[in-house]
Amino acid sequence: MQVLVLNCGSTSLKYEVFALGDTVESLRTGKVERLAAGDGSAEAVEKVVAELREAGLSVGAVGHRVVHGGEAFSGSVLIDDDVESGIEACVPLAPLHNPANLAGIRAARAAFPDVPQVAVFDTAFHANLPRRARTYALPRELAEEHGLRRYGFHGPSHAFVAREACRFLGASPEELRIVTCHLGGGASACAVEFGTSVETSMGTTPLEGLVMGTRSGDVDPGALLLLLQRGAVTLDELDTMLNRESGLAGISGAGADLRDIEQRAADGDDAARLAIAVFAHRVRKYIGAYAATMGGVDAVVLTGGIGENAKGMRRRILQRFDYLGLVLDDDRNEAAEVGDAHRTAEISAAHSRVKALVVATDEERMIAEETQKVVGGRTSVTAPKAIPISVSARHVHLNIPTFERLFGVGETLTHRNDLTQPGIFAAEETVTLHGPRRSIEGVRLLGPLRGRNQIEISRTDEFHLGVDAPVRASGKVQGSAPITIEGPLGKIHLEEGLICAWRHIHMTPENAEAFGVEDGDSVEVAIVGGDRDLVFGDVTIRVKSSYALEMHIDTDEANAAELGRAAEGALVRTDLAAMMKSRKPRAT
Repeated sequence: MQVLVLNCGSTSLKYEVFALGDTVESLRTGKVERLAAGDGSAEAVEKVVAELREAGLSVGAVGHRVVHGGEAFSGSVLIDDDVESGIEACVPLAPLHNPANLAGIRAARAAFPDVPQVAVFDTAFHANLPRRARTYALPRELAEEHGLRRYGFHGPSHAFVAREACRFLGASPEELRIVTCHLGGGASACAVEFGTSVETSMGTTPLEGLVMGTRSGDVDPGALLLLLQRGAVTLDELDTMLNRESGLAGISGAGADLRDIEQRAADGDDAARLAIAVFAHRVRKYIGAYAATMGGVDAVVLTGGIGENAKGMRRRILQRFDYLGLVLDDDRNEAAEVGDAHRTAEISAAHSRVKALVVATDEERMIAEETQKVVGGRTSVTAPKAIPISVSARHVHLNIPTFERLFGVGETLTHRNDLTQPGIFAAEETVTLHGPRRSIEGVRLLGPLRGRNQIEISRTDEFHLGVDAPVRASGKVQGSAPITIEGPLGKIHLEEGLICAWRHIHMTPENAEAFGVEDGDSVEVAIVGGDRDLVFGDVTIRVKSSYALEMHIDTDEANAAELGRAAEGALVRTDLAAMMKSRKPRAT
């Protein structure tokens, strides 16, 4: 398939054509600049079409970068009139970006009326942010009415470089905790925990977070209110100041290009030196915060124009993380060059426990791959089928040493009854969980004994115990919450192992093929025949030949859905044309 990727801005249009098969090949890139006011994108698309025809290139699909997807779009979607309307509804959330993206979509649909077109959203990679990460401490009703929450941006870039980092390190995304830093004219950081974005620095708009070329990043709202109250700026002037006159340019007075600022700093300019120091400090602060958020970090990735090329800035950002296990190698940092030929370079010392990488991002390639997936139908489920739903009560998995300390050396689990998943059983043995606030007695052990301790609880249990347990896929206990467990022979304190389990569906490879999904996919499941009409979002697909088809949710989620015994669910179509027409609020 040959995919045309369009990135439409207010004054320019960038494009790239890819040939996608077993490999990905870039066939042509180009840019149309100085677009006319009004319908400039239509004129630009016409120029692109002419160039492609002259080059003898055909287009099998078109992928569009769209900055803001709001609440409605949590993944890449096939574009139709409903999707266009949904993107238009997000214009107030991204008034500088979505109008241009939308104009490009309309022009491309007119130019290629018979070619499928796909919207790939900057916000989609962050769609699964935990509530604690996406929620502002504002009056709840006001925030919900106006869509004020943290969405995050630069999604294709963060997703691409996290994937490339895993590939370079020889690990799967489900094994690593990574902080990705997209540093350029726009800048953002992201905490990627086992393949999922769990924190990111940009918010409702791309203005929050790191210092950028001309954008301020984090500023005390009270300081801005003071400017307005004192009449120092008008509302429009404040908007212009924060987006176009702040950041590196505002501090340095030397524009937004870091190369010019570094030269002035070398010549002794104090404002330029301050701009560099503030930029590095802010990035370093976010990296440390995200390591804490994930309970540790395995790799830090720098990308974007600054991350890939500014060696001095990389050194400033990473030089003080020895305490975290990250040791920068100055020689590797100076020698690191990344691009199409060598996409990733390691700049940490050989003995560094946490790896520091520079990765050349490729958002256009990511958009092309997403477009191929949607057009190819892998992310659509065309025939919903019933999936049994099992309510997973709080339970405990123990390893042999922990079990023997609680129940006695040489003791084994006593079989009580088999569970639905083959080989898994409930045991007669129970334990008591002790948290800082309260305890929970009679928590059942499941067998067989495992290689790692894992205790799964609900959000209600979390508050009862007084703990802060991360939402994790089963088996991902590294850096999770501590808990004290009591058995017949006494207590044992575990430094990690306590999680709230991510809702998921077990299925065999044959099930996955029938549903059109793959291991690790995130889907939505509608309750079938329940008392409440409800859709569960962000349900992870887990595929293994030994699994039985079944969806697992915790007791809080079951109560929210008012599920009875023998409840069933159906996969919801993930092409948003259908979703926009019938979407229900997500369970939270």
